[in-house]
Amino acid sequence: MATLDQKSPNVLLQSLCCRITGKSEAEVAHQFQYAVRVIGSNYAPTIERDEFLVSEKIKKELLKQRREADAALFSELHRKLQTQSVLKHRWSVLYLLLSLSEDPRKPSSRVGNYGALFAQALPRDAHSTPFYCTRPQSLALSYGERSAGLSSTVGTSGISSLGVYTLNGPTPTPQSLLSGQPPPSASGAVQPLGSRLAWTLPVSCSSSSALNPPATRPPLAPPATSARVVHPRRDGEVSEATLVRDILYVFQGIDGKFIKMSSQDNCYKIDTKVVLCKSLRDTSSRLAELGWLHNKVRKYTDARSLDRAFGLVGQSFCAALHLELKEYYRLLSVLHSQVEDEQGVNVCTESSLTLRRLLVWMYDPKVRLKTLAALVDFCQGRKGGELASAVHSYGKTGDPQMRALVQHILSLVSHPILNFLYRWIYDGELEDTYHEFFVASDPNVKADRLWHDKYSLRKSMIPSFFTMDQALKVLLIGKSINFLHQVCHDRTPPGKITPASNSADTPKDAAELLSDLEGAFQEKIDVAYFDTSKYLLDVLNRNYLLLEHLQAMRRYLLLGQGDFIRHLMDLLKPELARPATTLYQHNLTGILETAVRATNAQFDNAEILKRLDVRLLEVSPGDTGWDVFSLDYHVDGPISTVFTRECMAHYLRAFNFLWRAKRMEYILTDIWKGQMCNAKLLKTMPELSGVLHQCHILASEMVHFIHQMQYYVTFEVLECSWDELWNKVQQAQDLDHIIAAHEVFLDTIISRCLLDSSSRSLLSQLRAIFDQIIEFQSAQDSLYRSALEELSLRLQYEERKRQREEEGQWGVTAEQEAEEKKRIHEFQETIPKMRSQLRILTHFYQSIVQQFLVLLMTSSDESLRFLSFRLDFNEHYRAKEPRLRASLGATRNRRLSNI
Repeated sequence: MATLDQKSPNVLLQSLCCRITGKSEAEVAHQFQYAVRVIGSNYAPTIERDEFLVSEKIKKELLKQRREADAALFSELHRKLQTQSVLKHRWSVLYLLLSLSEDPRKPSSRVGNYGALFAQALPRDAHSTPFYCTRPQSLALSYGERSAGLSSTVGTSGISSLGVYTLNGPTPTPQSLLSGQPPPSASGAVQPLGSRLAWTLPVSCSSSSALNPPATRPPLAPPATSARVVHPRRDGEVSEATLVRDILYVFQGIDGKFIKMSSQDNCYKIDTKVVLCKSLRDTSSRLAELGWLHNKVRKYTDARSLDRAFGLVGQSFCAALHLELKEYYRLLSVLHSQVEDEQGVNVCTESSLTLRRLLVWMYDPKVRLKTLAALVDFCQGRKGGELASAVHSYGKTGDPQMRALVQHILSLVSHPILNFLYRWIYDGELEDTYHEFFVASDPNVKADRLWHDKYSLRKSMIPSFFTMDQALKVLLIGKSINFLHQVCHDRTPPGKITPASNSADTPKDAAELLSDLEGAFQEKIDVAYFDTSKYLLDVLNRNYLLLEHLQAMRRYLLLGQGDFIRHLMDLLKPELARPATTLYQHNLTGILETAVRATNAQFDNAEILKRLDVRLLEVSPGDTGWDVFSLDYHVDGPISTVFTRECMAHYLRAFNFLWRAKRMEYILTDIWKGQMCNAKLLKTMPELSGVLHQCHILASEMVHFIHQMQYYVTFEVLECSWDELWNKVQQAQDLDHIIAAHEVFLDTIISRCLLDSSSRSLLSQLRAIFDQIIEFQSAQDSLYRSALEELSLRLQYEERKRQREEEGQWGVTAEQEAEEKKRIHEFQETIPKMRSQLRILTHFYQSIVQQFLVLLMTSSDESLRFLSFRLDFNEHYRAKEPRLRASLGATRNRRLSNI
């Protein structure tokens, strides 16, 4: 039996206390009681149970002492120990050995320093986050290192404010363990709450002066010399000490003996049957509010900590709340130790724990819990960046303590967001499992639409401390990296495109960035944005000839290459005059290649020329080749991001309009040629002079109209818009700027070339004018054909007459002369029909032009109104159309009113 007693935990623990202190069993009673309470407590240590970290620390200590052989031996023994299952708590054993091996000359590393841990005065601010510092300090491995860190910083926050030798239970510090003086840092640095509070809480009512607070801290209670008046209690009245014990349980959300949670009123209430004076009842009710606040915060953290869908940001928020609750529990453990030490003492001094003292000491923790509870309410149903925005909004306060608390929580909450951000802008990787980041990705989008559709902004997830400009730049940086890898197939590592900056590895780094969002953080975003965008544009221009393709669109699809277009039209004229159903694309493609080889287009890049092709539009009944012919330009790969299907559709519409207008110019040129060539031939037919004069006048009107329209489209629309586009492209900082400038260019062309929905009436009138020009060409060709045929017959008649006269015969017989006169008479009878046909054609043409001018005059586009002035420069149409006079007057009045 004696053998069993010798191996019992109590005996072994007492022997350990004797061995450490070097005293007898009777002299170590206080130390033994303290050790039993520490071992029996259920508080977890505040450091991570990392066996590797502790073993590395031991090896470093051995190497510092130049005991390399011992370090190697320890490493080998530890490796063998890991392969065996003899010890289940290897970390605890290693940690104990490390603690025992620390230098006894360091007061913070001795076991006796447990008393010094609590031997400091009560602070004014009983909270974990420092007043004016939001950067959490990194956790040191030993309390000695923590003490050194605390002496050089403003304070600590959350779990980092706890030392390694933490308070492991609601146990007071034995008097015999105290050194008699507080730690050196007690008077200079801001210390953790538990250690600062313990100086005002004596071990017992009979404690000696060893636990008196330092001289620099005035006692919270009145001087001991003032007598305390003890009022007699009524029969059955609950003592204040009992209420204090109940309140301490309530602080942890546990129902006390007399103070319980009322589910109906959702608050803690004192049992109405309890006999209690009004002042104590009111004070207890005020203190019980901390329990309700604690429950609110704890309920939120317990519910959300296990919710994986809450995301990393949400878990960081819960971790920040846990840190604050842990510091709150440290305070409660000190208060519990004080209450337990006061048990069994009949006479209480002025240093006893009372409700009034609790009310004073718990004021700051209550304010902090109120802030946390309000934050929990405001953050309900939020996650990711939206949650960070909610926390950030609470930091806009004039209270420095509350602001420091919220900023500390914000630094923890924003840490995952900053990690997402740095991974995105430096590697182009988006690992957002729970959709917390403000950049969203659609995996169903193919590579050809990657730039436009795959990545987008979740505006609700943009933190309020980020500007929209920063969010757009962040989106663009990662999108550019992915575009380079997936579409451009560029294998350059992201680190060579832009040098990776130090990421937010710790909440401390996150806090530093948040404190300088417009400085260092903005600079990082800008550097990554400029470097990545510049590299992408260089790749597109160097490897994929983006600017050359843009110029090719201008030269071929917008008819900028004049010699090529003219020669192509000459070659295509016989083919396109045929019905559209008889055309073959391969024949037209051969004609296109011939036109390229015969003009300056042959000197273009082969990569551009091979993309140029012929396209036949959908055939309608009665269409000719002119109605269905179109040039096409094939785009693929990265350049299709700029020249999208919508853009190419705009180019096709613009080409058809410009091609039709160019054809009108081509037709009028042929009309003018016919007039000039036939003018001398038909002088011998004076009866045609009136008809020919009418043709000349109508042709002149049409030439003037088409020339003015061509000038407007070519110079005022195409050239001006192209110049603006080219300047913007040269100054573009990213691909989005080029795409936006290109889209503005096409929209301008579509709207000012009357191809948009608001200009349909103008376009229909213009097409009607084009149809009248084609009809006029047919009428003139028919006139010249009849006239030339009649002229040929007359010349033949005269030639036969001359030959017969030379032969000495009569020139003509009476019958031949009668037939000739009859034929001439029949031809002359057709002239009035030609004249009336031209008159009708002229009337239709002029009426359509007048309607077109009326629409131009009433247009909101100033350039179109100026076009109407040029088309009717001599007011010829205005004299015939009353609406033009009214429109002109209204336009002048509107211009005067604008002036």
